[in-house]
Amino acid sequence: MAMSDNYGIPSPASSKNKQKKGLLDFLYTDIAIDLGTANTLIYARGEGIVLDEPSIVALNQNNIPVTTGHEARLMHEKTHRNIRTVRPLRDGVIADFEVAEHMIRGMIKKVKMKWYSSTRQMVICVPSGITEVERRAVRDSAEHAGAKEVYLVDEPMAAAIGIGLDVHEPVGSMIVDIGGGTTEIAVIALSGIVYAQSVRLGGDELNDDIINYFRRNHNLLIGERTAEKIKCEIGSAAPLDEELEMITKGRDLVNGVPRTRHITSKDAREAIAESVNTIVESITKSLEQTPPELSADILDRGIMLTGGGALLKNLDKLIMETTDLPVHIAEDPLTAVVRGTGAILENLDYYRPVIS
Repeated sequence: MAMSDNYGIPSPASSKNKQKKGLLDFLYTDIAIDLGTANTLIYARGEGIVLDEPSIVALNQNNIPVTTGHEARLMHEKTHRNIRTVRPLRDGVIADFEVAEHMIRGMIKKVKMKWYSSTRQMVICVPSGITEVERRAVRDSAEHAGAKEVYLVDEPMAAAIGIGLDVHEPVGSMIVDIGGGTTEIAVIALSGIVYAQSVRLGGDELNDDIINYFRRNHNLLIGERTAEKIKCEIGSAAPLDEELEMITKGRDLVNGVPRTRHITSKDAREAIAESVNTIVESITKSLEQTPPELSADILDRGIMLTGGGALLKNLDKLIMETTDLPVHIAEDPLTAVVRGTGAILENLDYYRPVIS
């Protein structure tokens, strides 16, 4: 779409808007970060997505980081007393400031293309519903990790940009980004968020639901990693045409010994039903709060699902049946937010209205 009549906002195709090249640019690695509760993704300017790892840190008994990301995830729930694993983000925000800083540093170190380069500009996405104190914590962590300039963008805005929507248009778009710690629901138009709801419920809560369900109904204690596997492999929001089955392992709470259990997608669906219904109800509430003209746009365009939660089987079908609106799952929903954050990094002047 031509951007000649874009309310004073320059087009990213405009030569004036391209990032100016400096003589010392080779000394810097500018990055965009999707700092998620479950996973952290990093986009480097001119390189694309260069890192996608779990948001977890392994520390020794002196609280010194041993490793981060995939290596730390392999240690999770399997450590001895000299090593502990910590997930520094909870419900989409930083719960442990010091560990979050260690994690950001460690992950930036993994993506440095040149040993002598430093980080000049960093764009980080944050949940739309966090407080100013929580925003400050994210900014401070990034600055302490070495960034000279830090910009923040709301997750649903980044997701909209990542899936190719022109957020500057005077047209309403509804984005539902279901991450590990939060579900972000937003109606976007004219470079701003008209209405937003941040529900502190996401993939982690679904994992907890599954753990509690098997403890309560099957006297079987399973770990977080096993719950995640059940959710991804056989979890669904609505009945499947052909129900799935799998064998899971855990500890019998009656006699304390390990045992296996045959489970079905019906078990998983029952376990997560309450949380899934909360997400769907939040979407319905957001639609009720949307101005009528933008509601008409959403009726035409439908609801866009992004984030890892969008991959839950038949979630789009359940939302469609509840709202009677078209529902679209974004292409590669797991990377939508970081792709949008990367687009902002590449065109800071063009996207200046959406960052803070």
